[in-house]
This record gives sequence, C-alpha cells and structure tokens, in this order.
Amino acid sequence: MPLPGVSFEKYELMRQAIFADLAPRTVIEWLLAIDVLELSWEIQRYRVLRHKLLEHYRETAIEQTLRHIDLAELPPEMEAAARCQIRRNARIWRIDPTAAREIDVRLATYGYDSNAINTQVYLQARDVFLAFEALLNSAQNRRMSLLREISKSPSRGR
Repeated sequence: MPLPGVSFEKYELMRQAIFADLAPRTVIEWLLAIDVLELSWEIQRYRVLRHKLLEHYRETAIEQTLRHIDLAELPPEMEAAARCQIRRNARIWRIDPTAAREIDVRLATYGYDSNAINTQVYLQARDVFLAFEALLNSAQNRRMSLLREISKSPSRGR
C-alpha cells in the first residue's frame, strides 16, 4: 500500500498493470504477484527518494560553492548576513529557473561548471547514495526472483 502523501491512483495504476500482465491464476501466483507489486512500488519510492536526496545535496553543493566565492574577501562582521543570503540563493537556485541560470553563469565565471558541482554532490552523497543503490538492487533482485517463480508455476504449463 502507498504511504500517506503518496498518490493512491498511481499505486492503483501500477497494481492494475502488473496484475494484468502477470495474470495470476492460482493463490500462490496471486501472492507472488502481490509481492511483485509491493517490490515494484518500493523500487519506485527508492528512486523518488534518491532523486530528492540528490536535489538536496545539489543545493548544498551550490551553497558551499557560493560561500567559497562570496566569503573569500568579505570582512568577518559581514559573514553572518552573507551566509544567510547565500543559503537563500541556493534555495532559490533549486526552484527558480531564471535565478538558476544566473547563478550557474556566475559559478562558471569562477570555474565551477556542472561537472564540478556534480562531483561535489556525489562526494557528499556517496554513502547514502550507495545505500539507496543497495536497496534498489536488492529489491530488483527479489522482484526478478519472484517473476521467475511465477513463470515456473505449474499452472503456466512451463
């Protein structure tokens, strides 16, 4: 079942598609199909969460890079206000395409292209990203195993 805040309609569409494709005939096939559905939904959730995690780390990487640029020669008494503005700019970068382009151009002026930012993102998110990859791989392997079991079912004549 979907978690609160998750679209029940999307879950229902996935359920209908999987059940239509697998066409379970026996109780065991139905149980396996339900497990395939749940694993497929779990995989989808992991992908969404991984994407949101990378967005968060990208915002953090933008903020750190802007700090590196903007705080370089700033007097100490102005740092606190500058840090607040930098944090705000990093948040705006994520939601406002015009601001994002301006910030990207500014970063590029200082030699920070998308590859440099991506490297910083992956370095920061490495451990959590690897944990998500392990979860995804595990769920995908379990799902494939269930699909093999369904295809071997005696009711399928194989």
